[in-house]
Amino acid sequence: MTTEMRPTVVPALRYVDGNAAVDWLCRAFGFVPHLVVRNEEGQVVHAQLLRGNGMVMLGSGGHGAYDAYVKSPVESGAPCSQGIYVVVQDADEHYRRARAEGAEIVLELEDQSYGGRGYTCRDPEGHVWSFGTYDPWADPR
Repeated sequence: MTTEMRPTVVPALRYVDGNAAVDWLCRAFGFVPHLVVRNEEGQVVHAQLLRGNGMVMLGSGGHGAYDAYVKSPVESGAPCSQGIYVVVQDADEHYRRARAEGAEIVLELEDQSYGGRGYTCRDPEGHVWSFGTYDPWADPR
């Protein structure tokens, strides 16, 4: 990937079970592992997953000072305070795949008034994800 195509903002998520998160995010959302670092016990301490030219980083909790500031929604018992939006080519196909893998659909697939088609769901640990065909980098209408 050329330097010009590399994103400069990369969301970082915390999961209770990083191994399960890596596997599920790849199956359900179409991410591909770029780097997965595990400790001696086999827990994910740092992972980088790619989708197109986008990336998310994640890790299992319990491995450092970062844990005092970031927790999985399932661990904290609180709702997410942010979400991640991912541009996809075919929102209908992506929706079917995510739903088949058990994503909790919180906003159904629909055409958006500002353009594009998309939906919002939660992963098994409660992180909120939106997927759609709306491309915020495209020329404004």
